[in-house]
Amino acid sequence: MTRLDGKCALITGAARGIGLAFAEAYIREGARVALADIDIDRARTEADRLGEAAFAVEMDVTRQQSIDAAVDATVTRFGQIDILINNAAIFTAAPIVEVTRADYARCFDINVAGTLFTLQAVARHMIERGGGGRIINMASQAGRRGEALVGVYCASKAAIISLTQSAALNLIRHGINVNAIAPGVVDGEHWDGVDAFFAKYEGKAPGQKKREVGEAVPYGRMGRASDLTGMAVFLASDEAEYIVAQTYNVDGGQWMS
Repeated sequence: MTRLDGKCALITGAARGIGLAFAEAYIREGARVALADIDIDRARTEADRLGEAAFAVEMDVTRQQSIDAAVDATVTRFGQIDILINNAAIFTAAPIVEVTRADYARCFDINVAGTLFTLQAVARHMIERGGGGRIINMASQAGRRGEALVGVYCASKAAIISLTQSAALNLIRHGINVNAIAPGVVDGEHWDGVDAFFAKYEGKAPGQKKREVGEAVPYGRMGRASDLTGMAVFLASDEAEYIVAQTYNVDGGQWMS
């Protein structure tokens, strides 16, 4: 027996990086997983690699019709959704005086509204089906504090922590546990873009910011996607039944709370 035997999960932003690592871990624990991503070709490639326990579904979290269609497709395929991981997100950075309304709107539309309305669609299914469920939102250490060049992204992740608390208090009466994970700096292909922002605004050489943030982690290195999978499995398992409205730091000691 594994911890997620018989469970069915929907993971957004699952075609790469952290979301894909979650999908792999869940399948190892006995779950079936829908890899939801706007990059459907890459999601299909990864689902084919993972085998019969995985399937790819196209989802654009900025479009309600796309969210609803992905949830319906997952229920049609699996018969139910027991676990949702809201992982889809983008990063942005700029000095406050250079932030544009378009950049702000895009970040909040994906990071916050995308999380809220995907959570809502899956929660409606869980309530209708009965039996409860698990919802895990991806926050960030950036949601714990402000950063001079990362105001919009930090605010979006702070909103995720707050939304997690409110949704958890509202949904636990239906047996739906809502919690969040707050990673620190996690290595991956997305860091090329993050590093480029800091090269632009801090005048750093390419790769310099990435090296500096890795050296600043008390553990001694940047995180890896695999460092987050244990918490994601735990929060989805029966072991976490009495855990409600919490945001867990998995960051190598960068934030203490």
